[in-house]
Amino acid sequence: MMVGAFVWGGLADRIGRRQTLLISLSINSVFAFFSSFVQGYSSFLFCRLASGVGIGGSIPIVFSYYSEFLAQEKRGEHLSWLCMFWMIGGIYASAMAWAIIPHYGWSFQMGSAYQFHSWRVFVLVCAFPSVAAISALTTMPESPRFYLENGKHDEAWMILKQVHDTNMRAKGYPERVFSVTTIKTVKQMDELVNMSESAAWHEKWRLKLSSVFHQVWKNFLTVFSPEYRRTTYMMMAVWFSMSFSYYGLTVWFPDMIKYLQKQEYASRTKVFVKEKVEHVTFNFTLENQVHRQGQYFNDKFMNMKMRSMVFEDSWFEECYFEDITSSNTFFKNCTFIATLFYNTDLFKYRLINCKLINSTFLHNKEGCLLSDISDENNAYMVYFVSFLGTLAVLPGNIVSALLMDKIGRLRMLAGSSVISCVSCFFLSFGNSESAMIALLCLFGGISIASWNSLDVLTVELYPSHKRTTAFGFLNALCKLAAVLGISIFTSFVGITKAVPILFASGALAAGSFLALKLPETRGQVLQ
Repeated sequence: MMVGAFVWGGLADRIGRRQTLLISLSINSVFAFFSSFVQGYSSFLFCRLASGVGIGGSIPIVFSYYSEFLAQEKRGEHLSWLCMFWMIGGIYASAMAWAIIPHYGWSFQMGSAYQFHSWRVFVLVCAFPSVAAISALTTMPESPRFYLENGKHDEAWMILKQVHDTNMRAKGYPERVFSVTTIKTVKQMDELVNMSESAAWHEKWRLKLSSVFHQVWKNFLTVFSPEYRRTTYMMMAVWFSMSFSYYGLTVWFPDMIKYLQKQEYASRTKVFVKEKVEHVTFNFTLENQVHRQGQYFNDKFMNMKMRSMVFEDSWFEECYFEDITSSNTFFKNCTFIATLFYNTDLFKYRLINCKLINSTFLHNKEGCLLSDISDENNAYMVYFVSFLGTLAVLPGNIVSALLMDKIGRLRMLAGSSVISCVSCFFLSFGNSESAMIALLCLFGGISIASWNSLDVLTVELYPSHKRTTAFGFLNALCKLAAVLGISIFTSFVGITKAVPILFASGALAAGSFLALKLPETRGQVLQ
């Protein structure tokens, strides 16, 4: 997403908002579809990487594209309503995960090599909104501001006339005629104008691509020109501090909840020592147990699930394992003599420092499995928490939309950041699962107003010919800060809550202070 934001944001100022948005959404859709079906880890990783490049481009483009159709007096409000659809997409994703992923029975397989599990259905379903967006976007016109910046006056005139006529009909004045008094004249650029007619097609395309990327890079450098340097540096600091704290905390929250769940789950573990079992058939679920120094002779483990099972220093002789599905299950320092493993997922990495004497593995289960979820109820809880956290930002979205054009962008940004900073300190009092969920919802609902203000401010601080370039660069910096924040915050899970809270509070305080140094853009015409 970081790469996509930078690349597509720069290209949108050169080849157009609509066209670039269509390309980035298409890349996301195609690779999201493929990632649902590929079997290898490396190919899956590549598909998700390519899909992320597409996703990253859509964010900076869509805000710039939409803002260039909006009236000055309602721009902040309508851009805030647009931000709400980020929340709606999050609700859709978390609801689909909650409804689909825990249904392990939805899986099927073709032989031992191809398996399709419920999580793959979820990945596929998450690509549907992007496909719908592409279909709708094909009916939309290009931004008239982009056309004017590139000297395409006739195309811009037609779109502006369509906007004017639509607005006048809605206001009850269909007879009003669209007219233009002044127009900005810009020389239309054509990279191929100096190419001879006999030039090969690949030479033309090479020159065209070279010229486009040269102009994109030149556009990026102008963001740091003396006219915009101070604004860019200040925006970089605000974006970085906001992203570092927000993404760090929102990923840290679920990890803390999972840690609390694991602590509670571990407290219910049953321990068996020096048990001796002979000629017994196990065909039921074994869960959350530790067996130490056990002896198993001529036992059968068939058609069963093993969840959070640990066998330590145990002896298995002439045993038979068939159709075993396991999660978080390990054999440590065990000895297997004349034992057969048939159609199981007990791979060699689950056998730690074990001795295998005359033992055989046949037809191992293959493919990507949900092998680390020890409790289905816990799995539901994770998706439910994500759903609640996303839904909690609804009040903040509504408030920011209604007040954005009344109190201004800077007051909204700084005020929300200060309140978010204060709410961080309440996190230290969350010692239970329900308390952590409530605090997650509180923090998300307050901080969303900061993000909405920041998006509106970024759009309005830069002129049309470098708007998506600047937004794309700042959004790429946001993803870099998110990676850094997630890496730092999650390293303290189970160790301390004080350090993540102090980091997040400090970053939010710095962001709110720097935000007040930015120029106010409420009531200004887009540059």
